[in-house]
Order: sequence, then structure tokens, then C-alpha cells
Amino acid sequence: MADNQPTSRQPVTLRGISSRAWEHPADRGALVALRELRGFDAVFKKLSGLFNERAIRLTYLGSAVRVDRHQYTRVHEAYMNVAAVLDVEKPPELFITRNPDLGGMCIGIDRPIIVINSGSLDVLDEPELRFLLAHELGHAVSGHALYRTMLEWLLRLTSGISWMPLGAIGLRVIIAALCEWSRKSELSADRAGTLATQDPAAALRVMAKLAGGGDLSDVDQTAFLQQAKEFESGGDLRESFLKLMLLEQRTHDFAVARAAELQHWIHDGDYQEYLSGSYPKREDDRDASISAEAKAAAKSYKEAFESTGDPLASLVRKVRDSFTSDSGQEGK
Repeated sequence: MADNQPTSRQPVTLRGISSRAWEHPADRGALVALRELRGFDAVFKKLSGLFNERAIRLTYLGSAVRVDRHQYTRVHEAYMNVAAVLDVEKPPELFITRNPDLGGMCIGIDRPIIVINSGSLDVLDEPELRFLLAHELGHAVSGHALYRTMLEWLLRLTSGISWMPLGAIGLRVIIAALCEWSRKSELSADRAGTLATQDPAAALRVMAKLAGGGDLSDVDQTAFLQQAKEFESGGDLRESFLKLMLLEQRTHDFAVARAAELQHWIHDGDYQEYLSGSYPKREDDRDASISAEAKAAAKSYKEAFESTGDPLASLVRKVRDSFTSDSGQEGK
């Protein structure tokens, strides 16, 4: 894959950076919309009683290896590095668990923990490992852990919670909404990882490894990103509906789609401006407007709808434009 050498440049420390800097508008907007779902509060209250944060931590304390300056020192140094860049004074506890797959998670309620699969250490180089660690740290700082934990429990317990006064359809709607938010929260965390490493090539390599494994010696970055365009706009209406069905209960978007989204944000978003020192600050978070965030989310979805080459979206746009044109003619 192109540009496969780690960068030696030290990343710029982003003093006082707010999580709003990396949060995708649809991430925050989806949570706003989720809270408006009828029955969401009831599910939340019921499930909150099932969460035992102490039990979650004790599980990993007893079955995984806690990362510190004495254990997995290389990982600890990388973790402290990205925490310093994002100006996180007290990062969550970090554990390595035995799992051959590439990946990690941020789980918990009030005091989340980060868990990295041991397989990640086998296939990621140093910059890529920092990206993964910062990705999960971004989840923690953004407060995603609570809702991600709730979603995990819902997915596990769906078959055994028929006693809830919502019914299967209402529960499925809430799970689908949570999954939609979860996919958008992954885009936010990808941005956090890129801001912390300030090595976009490493971020894209992680996406390629998530898609195809650890060996990128015969993988071309341009061709890999081209897959995302084919996935988005290729095929016909049948494939458009299939994509909707495939994504309905996925908590993570497909790796090639995430890579394309991240590449777009790096080149056309706020990435360079943030590195130059112009970014949202934590001290201003209290002045952030919820309604403004909801409008930003709506704008994000609208822009995505207008620019996508998906056949179903293209058909809907044509019908809309035709209806608008006919209405305009009738009004004359």
C-alpha cells in the first residue's frame, strides 16, 4: 500500500480540544433523534438497572492484562502519547484481551474502560496502533461508551426481553436507531484517531487491514478507495435495498466506506484547520446549542443524500425534482 512508512514527525498537541472537533454531525444528531424516539427512555431505564460497571471492570481485571508502565510498555507509551496529543489528562484504564481479531472496544457507563484485542498487536505497526488506541479513546471522551454498552446488551438480550412493554417492532426500531448512531460514532472515532496520530496514511492502512488482513504489500490505496465508490454507486435498485438490509443491525460501517469517509474529511473537512490550532475548545462546550447540532446533523444527511451515487437515492432525487418541476409549472 502506498506510503507504508511510519512518519517520524511529532504530532502537534491539541490543547483543550473539544470532542466536538472530531464528532461527526450525524453522531450528535442521531443521539438527539434517538432520545426523541417513543419508548427509548423506558428501555434506557430498564437496561440501566442491568448494567454493573464494577462487574465489567472486574471481568477484564481477572481475564485480561492491564496496560501500564510495567505491562505492555510499548502499548502504554503509545497510549500515553495519543492521550497527550488530545489533551486527555486521565485516560481510561486500558486492557489487552486474548482475541486474534484486529479491533478493540470502549465499554462501561460512568467510568469506561478500553479493551484492545491481542491480534491488533500482531498486525499493526506503531502509527497504526496509535490510531486504534486513539480511536477508542475518542469514543471514551465523546461519551459513547454508555450507549455502546446499552446497544451491546440489547443485541445480546433481544430474544429474552419480551416482557418489555414495547413489543418486538418498537424494540427493533430502537435497536436500528442505536445501530445507525453507532455507525456514525465510528466515523467520529476515526477522526479522533487521525487527529491524535496526525498520520492519515496510517489511518487508511488500519482500514485496509480491517478489510483484508495484516499484509498490505500487494494492496493499492487508490484501488482500495475505489471500492468504496463502487459499493456506494454500483448496481441497481435491488442492491440499494440489499445495502440497507445489510447495514440495519451493523454497529460498524464497512471498512472501505469508512476509509472513503475519512479520506473526504481529511481533504475537504476541518482536519488541516484543526492542526493549525483553530479548533473547538472544551471551555466553550457549555455554550454549544443542541438545536444547532440537530440542524448540522440534518445538513449532513442532506448533503450525503444529494451527493451519493446510490441508485435508490438517485431515483428519489429524480422523482423529487420532477414533482418540484411539475408543481412549479402548475403555479404559473
